[in-house]
Amino acid sequence: MKIISTNIGERKEVDWKGKKVATGIFKFPVSNSIFLDIEDVRGDEISDRKYHGGILQAIYGYSLKHYDFFKTDYPNLDWQHGMFGENLTIDDLDETKIHQGDTFKVGETVLEATVQRNPCYKLGIRFNDIKILKQFWNTTFCGVYFKVLQTGFVKVGDEFTLIKSCPKNPTIADLYVAKRIEKNM
Repeated sequence: MKIISTNIGERKEVDWKGKKVATGIFKFPVSNSIFLDIEDVRGDEISDRKYHGGILQAIYGYSLKHYDFFKTDYPNLDWQHGMFGENLTIDDLDETKIHQGDTFKVGETVLEATVQRNPCYKLGIRFNDIKILKQFWNTTFCGVYFKVLQTGFVKVGDEFTLIKSCPKNPTIADLYVAKRIEKNM
């Protein structure tokens, strides 16, 4: 796995059902390296720290391969890396093969896979279509949140090198499916 794009977002206020809502989901590629800090990416907006950021959800990675699955349903969107609100667009991030606790050396950092990303209405805002939420839930293309064990810079082209494997732990996809089942009960 390697980083295809590093993405940062600024605070943006949008109208959602007649209310002004602040969001940081509008992330776009940057050409420089980015600093992965303990609770977030330095310079990246996180508007709702109850559900995003923090130690267990400091960095969000999403697979470039998942983009093609959604592109056909949204041909009129301006498709750019960062569309799913990810900090790192990764060439081949596979949630069915990454286990909770798996640890990677990436650039100057060490990252640990922690949990899945559960979609919220702000993904619908980004896609300008709330139906993306159901489509997102009905896949295992949830992306991976990472804990930063060692802070530092990462850049496009940096490889994810597995330094600790936790095959006895559930995969990120397993966690996501369990959350989907729990949500539907």
